[in-house]
Amino acid sequence: MAKIILTGDRPTGRLHIGHYVGSLRRRVELQNSGEFDKIFIMIADAQALTDNYDNPEKVRQNIIEVAMDYMSAGLDPAKSNILIQSQISELTELTFFYMNLVTVQRLQRNPTVKQEIQLRGFSDSTDGNDNKAGIPTGFFCYPISQAADITAFKATTVPVGDDQEPMIEQTREIVRKFNSIYGPTLVEPEALLPSNDACRRLPGTDGKAKMSKSLGNCIYLADSEEDVRKKIMGMYTDPLHVQVSDPGHIEGNCVFTYLDAFCTDADFAEFWPDYANLDELKAHYQRGGLGDMKVKKFLNSVIQKELAPIRARRAELEKDIPYVYEVLRKGSDAAREVAAQTLSEVKRAMRINYFDKDVLEALLKEQSEKYR
Repeated sequence: MAKIILTGDRPTGRLHIGHYVGSLRRRVELQNSGEFDKIFIMIADAQALTDNYDNPEKVRQNIIEVAMDYMSAGLDPAKSNILIQSQISELTELTFFYMNLVTVQRLQRNPTVKQEIQLRGFSDSTDGNDNKAGIPTGFFCYPISQAADITAFKATTVPVGDDQEPMIEQTREIVRKFNSIYGPTLVEPEALLPSNDACRRLPGTDGKAKMSKSLGNCIYLADSEEDVRKKIMGMYTDPLHVQVSDPGHIEGNCVFTYLDAFCTDADFAEFWPDYANLDELKAHYQRGGLGDMKVKKFLNSVIQKELAPIRARRAELEKDIPYVYEVLRKGSDAAREVAAQTLSEVKRAMRINYFDKDVLEALLKEQSEKYR
């Protein structure tokens, strides 16, 4: 069986370093490994419209921002198909067919759906007796749409953060049910989670549980060097670490979480040779005698080193926007061919491919004999 990757992001804004360490950096590594036969990177604009339906211009503008973030981070159009979801109409048909395989109750139990409903302030009331906006049907069916995205390309591997793992499990359920009813047709995917626990859900700079555009606690891949520095210097640390001499706490201290996600022993050799590795730095901080600003300055050096080449590549892409759109067009065209083949196989399995030549001949013969 071919090894195929499908992954992507909703274009609701520029990508931040939580996206980068949670999935994007890993996608680039996998792309360059030569291990996979095909790689599809989706800009999920149709899914973004489910809760931005009244602001399509925002989604449209962000498509190009996400595409530039992708390529500046190292995704290569020669190795990965970068596509726009809404341009693959076959995905909508697959979503419609899969809706019959999932109950409303199952969608309501999906942890990711529940979390996103709370995050966006939607009402989950069925009687409409509160002042919150109701849940758009398209948003509620997000896991089904995602299953269509994954199965359309017969993806075997889906690199995601751990908050998306329930979505992959729902896709597997849909695949198993479809194949049990109609015969082996769809491929069951596996989630590929970050190997570094700190990368699975990078907290915001304010110490909140998750970096989020809506909370304004993000460091963006496209941020200037000075913006990154300011955000790092203002990061949440340990509120009990008042004096330099005070013992510091690592748990819940997002500066050290970011160091877990980004720094290597080589960074210490380059930027802070007083320590051989992060364990030594943590030990000093925990026993006291090490100020937060010194740690933040080190973190700034580490992250600036990581972001500098990304920032430089993005500056070049910004000079040639037509090229970026051409990459998206070619990627979408290639993806559509694959999705069309899968949709054809799904219709054949469901026996709704009425006008395929061999099927039509059999139907005509059957009907002719019936009414003879």
